[in-house]
Amino acid sequence: MAHELPKLPWADTALEPHISAETLSFHYGKHHNAYVTKLNAAIPGTEFESMSLEDTIMKSEGGLFNNAAQVWNHTFYWNCLAPKAGGAATGAIADKINAKWGSFDKFKDDFSNAAATNFGSGWTWLVENKGEVEIFNTSNADIPMKHGMKALMTIDVWEHAYYVDYRNARPKYIEGFWNLVNWDFVNSNL
Repeated sequence: MAHELPKLPWADTALEPHISAETLSFHYGKHHNAYVTKLNAAIPGTEFESMSLEDTIMKSEGGLFNNAAQVWNHTFYWNCLAPKAGGAATGAIADKINAKWGSFDKFKDDFSNAAATNFGSGWTWLVENKGEVEIFNTSNADIPMKHGMKALMTIDVWEHAYYVDYRNARPKYIEGFWNLVNWDFVNSNL
C-alpha cells in the first residue's frame, strides 16, 4: 500500500503571519513529502508493504520507523493548526487542562517552556496517558504511541518548522503557534 502526502487542511497562505507560505513550501512540500517518498521506497517487498501507517510505526525501527513516524507526526501537526484559531483551550480539553494545571495560562507556560527547551530536533506533545493529560517531549521522529500514550496536540520543534520565518528564535515561533491551535481537532482526539 503506497502512502500519500495528505493535502493541507487550509491554503498555504492561511497561517500567515505566524507561519508563512514559504515555510510551508519547505516544511510540507519538501520535508514532509520526502518522508512519504522515502517510506514508499523502503516498503516494497517487505512485511510493511500492506500495513497501515500506524502498524508500520509500531512494528518498525531505524530508517523505516523514522520516515513512517515523521509522516504521521507531520500529518497530525498540520491538523493541530488552523487559521483564525488559537486562544485559550475550549471544550473538554479545557476542563482537563484546568484540572491538571489550574489554568490555561499555566499550561501554556509549561508547554511553551517544554517546547523551547526540547534539546535538538523533536516534538512537544499534549498527550493522554492513562486517562491523565500531560506534556511529553520526544526527540527526532519519536512518537507518543510508541510509549502507550495518545497524542492530543503537538508542536514541531525541528528547525525546518520555523527557521525561514524566525531564524533561530524558537520561542517566537512557539508564541505564534498559540494563535493557530485548532482546539476542535485537539478535542476530537480525546
